[in-house]
Amino acid sequence: MMILHIARRGEWETAVTTGQYTADSLATEGFIHCSTVEQVLVPANERFRGQTDLLLLCIDPALLAAPLVYEDCYETGMLFPHIYGPLNVTAVQSVLDFPPQADGSFVLPPYFT
Repeated sequence: MMILHIARRGEWETAVTTGQYTADSLATEGFIHCSTVEQVLVPANERFRGQTDLLLLCIDPALLAAPLVYEDCYETGMLFPHIYGPLNVTAVQSVLDFPPQADGSFVLPPYFT
């Protein structure tokens, strides 16, 4: 089952040259936040509303070099996937543009429909 990570375009472009992606949360929280396809609109609309420089990284968990743990860190009852270490770019199978709609909200790209 594929997992997703919302990334800023510039940070992903840097990762491609270095071979690994490290989100700010890896330094501050110890992991990289991810979502399932069914969950991704929750953080997108809560944390990234209106941002125009975003990508969706489609990650194959079987190819991750770092541990993947599903956790309910916010006591919401939903288990979100977290990567405990840098994301190796070889685990990313697709990179999709993730623009907001006119009102700043997000919908799933056609790739998932």
